[in-house]
Amino acid sequence: MINSIVSEISAYWRTLWVLLETPFNHSSLMWGIVPLYFGWITNEFASDKRSFNTAMQSGFSFLWAGLHWSQIYFKKGGGLSLVFRDGLPTINVMVTLLVLIIGITGLISGIRKRYPKYCSFLGHARFANYVMICIFAMQSNYLAWTWDRLIAIVVFAVPVWVVVYFIFRGCTS
Repeated sequence: MINSIVSEISAYWRTLWVLLETPFNHSSLMWGIVPLYFGWITNEFASDKRSFNTAMQSGFSFLWAGLHWSQIYFKKGGGLSLVFRDGLPTINVMVTLLVLIIGITGLISGIRKRYPKYCSFLGHARFANYVMICIFAMQSNYLAWTWDRLIAIVVFAVPVWVVVYFIFRGCTS
């Protein structure tokens, strides 16, 4: 039983590692991924309290990722080429639109120093860069969306958060 659990965790770790290393194996993705890592690091140095600065930083990261991902929807000839399946947009389109909306909202909230109703979570969205970094290769169409990849992101979210928290709290103490 324990061997089975260890085997599953190892498989998910390898899956997560592929998600994290793929953008660095393609030069066209580095321009999109490096600012997300930088944004994550700068957000970790920010206060734990909700702030408009964190909303601006997170908003910029979301906007950056969303714009990078949206470039795949435009053909070189200048036309828009959305991929539809069964009349519905693929997961990539939905995630890109959601990330763009959150990014614009966060950026504007930080600049205006006022959150829209029910959007004060944007001031706490420091760990969102982890998710965007993990889904980056899938959103950029270099890897396909799979349940195993999604499970790997979720399984390691808390352990990564704990490690990052203690690393940066040790740096700022």
